[in-house]
Amino acid sequence: MNAASTWISRNVPRLRPADPKTEAADAGSGGPAPKPPAPRSTNERLAATLRRAGEGLSPRALRRLLADLQGVAATQVSEVEGGRRAEAVAAWYAEAKPEERRDMWLLMCEQFSADAEQVKTARQRHEAAAGTEDEAHAEMHLRRALASPRTRLLQRFAVFPQGMRFLLDLRAEWLPLLKGDKRLLPLDAELEHLFSTWFDVAFLELRALSWDSPASLLEKLIKYEAVHDIRSWADLKNRLDSDRRCYGFFHPRLPNEPLIFVEVALLGDISSSITPLLDESAEPVDIARASTAIFYSISNTQTGLRGVSFGDSLIKHVVETLTAEFPRLRTFATLSPIPGFRAWFGKHCAAALDALDDKRRAELGRAVGFEPPQAAHVLAAADKALELPPKSPVRQLLLQCAARYLGRELDKGKPVDAVARFHLGNGARVERLNWAGDPSPKGQKQSYGLMVNYLYDLKRIDKHRSLLAQGRVPMSSDIDSLSRG
Repeated sequence: MNAASTWISRNVPRLRPADPKTEAADAGSGGPAPKPPAPRSTNERLAATLRRAGEGLSPRALRRLLADLQGVAATQVSEVEGGRRAEAVAAWYAEAKPEERRDMWLLMCEQFSADAEQVKTARQRHEAAAGTEDEAHAEMHLRRALASPRTRLLQRFAVFPQGMRFLLDLRAEWLPLLKGDKRLLPLDAELEHLFSTWFDVAFLELRALSWDSPASLLEKLIKYEAVHDIRSWADLKNRLDSDRRCYGFFHPRLPNEPLIFVEVALLGDISSSITPLLDESAEPVDIARASTAIFYSISNTQTGLRGVSFGDSLIKHVVETLTAEFPRLRTFATLSPIPGFRAWFGKHCAAALDALDDKRRAELGRAVGFEPPQAAHVLAAADKALELPPKSPVRQLLLQCAARYLGRELDKGKPVDAVARFHLGNGARVERLNWAGDPSPKGQKQSYGLMVNYLYDLKRIDKHRSLLAQGRVPMSSDIDSLSRG
């Protein structure tokens, strides 16, 4: 058999589609199903001749893309030329199929990492120099060794005019896939680190948004509102009325794209319900008499910036801006959803019942019509939470469990509720629970309609952060008492 015949006999079966009948017969034979082969690394694929099933680019196309990426990151070319080359790769990416895009991510991960031997040598040198006069010099060498070509590659993509937008969309695309493909983690960590520098609050601009803002910008508020959907232009106009304020952080490379924005209502007291705030027919408050600023919606707009936090800086800047405009303002608080409460209560209802004394359990049983009451009975009654009277045992149990959920439930020292984690991490405290604060279907689905006020006491923000660092949630005396009930 000649060389050509040998190659054909070895490789053609790999190219031929599998026969479903044969696969079904093998599956019914009782033998163990063969494990799918582990995905090949980009090094293996670059050295190969043929593409395997499930791989996006052929080895030849993969080598060509790698050469393009290396041209972007090349040290001998200028930043401008590197940016021009990056723009050409971004144009290719825009037309690429999902599996081909993943191949580019993998190349960026595996072909642009730091040199392992250089890192090892530099680390050993740094350890040996600890406590000596050479320590600073050794640290410098270690830092240089840890700097990967991947950093320069990503920086070049940020050079061309739409490069920052490209990188944000790039990360947003792979984030849902990280759990299933750990190979992407180094690339994600590197880009997140770069974003944390590029989007530092020192480089951001706080801008007030109003009904007079460009229509294209107002459309983005409607698009990105994540807490209370904006139903119409009339709804948006109400949120930008004379007794309201809206502020957003902007980056100079994305001048018409708010990164995060907050909606504020100026009132005479802490609000207990979202309904009047969203009522388009309500008369505006006399802002000359307003003493309270209520942050009732905070929306992040860029999925690609996950893990990059500037919400706390936004609130601080907004408080300073509002105080300068309205010296009478004394109270700064939120009216916030409790998005994880209903799911949490469903899992912990039985434990909450077991913790009740006999008297309260009997009262709860009479209220739901089953004695002794089971979790299913209470959950069924809670489905009609908005119909429960003030003294209902079911209502009292929901309030107590919500206070416990916000004030006692921690995971690795942090509140389990995402919104609580944000505000408490910024130095607020849990101030008050509001029954039927959000009676909308979304509010009932999240928390049986409950909402919470987080209070920003400007003189105690550092104290509250310190308490949270010790594993203690800052809360008002009412919430503390309710959570112990």
